[in-house]
Amino acid sequence: MKITVTVKANSKEEKIEETGPGEYRLRVKAPPVEGRANEAVIKLLAAHFGVPKSRVEILAGTSSKRKLVSIG
Repeated sequence: MKITVTVKANSKEEKIEETGPGEYRLRVKAPPVEGRANEAVIKLLAAHFGVPKSRVEILAGTSSKRKLVSIG
């Protein structure tokens, strides 16, 4: 499954909101430095969808707020 994710880094809480079919808004505490926010995104999505972190992959947008993510 491929989804589009908009990420807000340096947030006070970690949270997932579904904004539409296949579109999510994520808030992560990690800063967007040295890939820490991307790691937090992978961890949060894996927990939300109940899959191992190895099954979550960022396909596009590693240095952008909008990312294309493959799950499963």
